[in-house]
Amino acid sequence: MKLAVLFSGGKDSHLAMYKASKEHEIVCAITMKSRNSYSYMFQSLGFEYTSLQLKMQQIKQHIVQTYGEKEEELEDLKRGIQETIELYGVEGIVTGAIKSTYQASRIQKICRDLDIWCFNPLWEINEEEMLEELSSLHFEVVLLGVFGYPLTKKFVGETLNEDIIQKLLLFKEKYALSPIGEGGEYESFVLNGPLYKQSLDIKINSIREESENCVYVEDFKVFMKV
Repeated sequence: MKLAVLFSGGKDSHLAMYKASKEHEIVCAITMKSRNSYSYMFQSLGFEYTSLQLKMQQIKQHIVQTYGEKEEELEDLKRGIQETIELYGVEGIVTGAIKSTYQASRIQKICRDLDIWCFNPLWEINEEEMLEELSSLHFEVVLLGVFGYPLTKKFVGETLNEDIIQKLLLFKEKYALSPIGEGGEYESFVLNGPLYKQSLDIKINSIREESENCVYVEDFKVFMKV
């Protein structure tokens, strides 16, 4: 089946795409370019380098502009999916939804309206098992921003390695934090993975600290690793 992936550049969309690619053809990735950094649906942090990520995986990108206004952005997404149906013959959409019924239900409705399949390969996945799978598949994931207690500045720019994973699992037990960031506790960016033909690297020039637990990369560059 020909599928398009809703692609943000983060770990969830990457892992969902990898799982879908095992049995289906990924013909393109849909990336929403939101003018609202606080969008209810779409990640904006790291958008400017999603095209490079997809180039490394030899996957075409379809960019859809949106103002990121609640509910209205869904009409923009529907328009973008319709465009991929016409351009690439897309028969289904892959999402990185895990527990958010807000996201999943709305995307499912769009797919029903367009008479295509909505595939959520990560739905209700065990959080610890997901982190283990990312590690075993050699995904290289960087934290671009943290947005919740007890995550602080020291986590920004860190790779999701075994040490960081263990800290996130500890925070789950102590503070009920989602170790996969399902509650928006952090945003991630992938530099390498099983579909990559060449890995990427990142140089962080500056970060923005709005509060002790709201810190994110403000200026950075992503490039092909030599």
